[in-house]
Amino acid sequence: ERLEFLGDSVLGLVIAHHLYERFPEGPEGDLAKVRAHVVSRDSCAAVAVELGLDDDIRARGAQLGAAQVEIDGLSRSPGVLAAVTEAVVGAAYIDGGVEAVAAPVVDAFSSRIEYALAEHVDAKTVLQEELARRGASVTYAVADVSGPPHQRWFTSLALVEGRELGRGSARSKKGSEQLAARQALAHLDPPVAAD
Repeated sequence: ERLEFLGDSVLGLVIAHHLYERFPEGPEGDLAKVRAHVVSRDSCAAVAVELGLDDDIRARGAQLGAAQVEIDGLSRSPGVLAAVTEAVVGAAYIDGGVEAVAAPVVDAFSSRIEYALAEHVDAKTVLQEELARRGASVTYAVADVSGPPHQRWFTSLALVEGRELGRGSARSKKGSEQLAARQALAHLDPPVAAD
């Protein structure tokens, strides 16, 4: 339980730091929502499965002679999977410190970060509604597509009245548009000119 507590704290710190550096002008409320989603029990459980920790639970249970039904229940429980993920992060932190654990944690949680950015906080809708109040509109354009077919990386622009106000890059077009919208929101403080 102590490793879970430590891992949860380190995970929150690492993800918050990553988001802060990635979006230095990002609205605090949006970044807090993204961080909360990324470090949630469901996200930690999903990462456990992606890392094969559920298989490790089954293997360890079998070594200990636990009943198969008990092993299967533990290896599928979101609470157990999340706790194991947090404990692994805590143990890695104790072993190597935050410098050693930061990059692997961001890498392991990258799909959860992208999902949270693209789906959990709908910056495109917020931007569209704000611009409508100002009598302006937004369009999105793909500026670049790179990487092999199985690992595409999209860069999209948020164009407000034809002027680039935001740019975002992600593994999906939708995600890149969300990031572009988030950046555009951060730049809305001066009035939007309708040239």
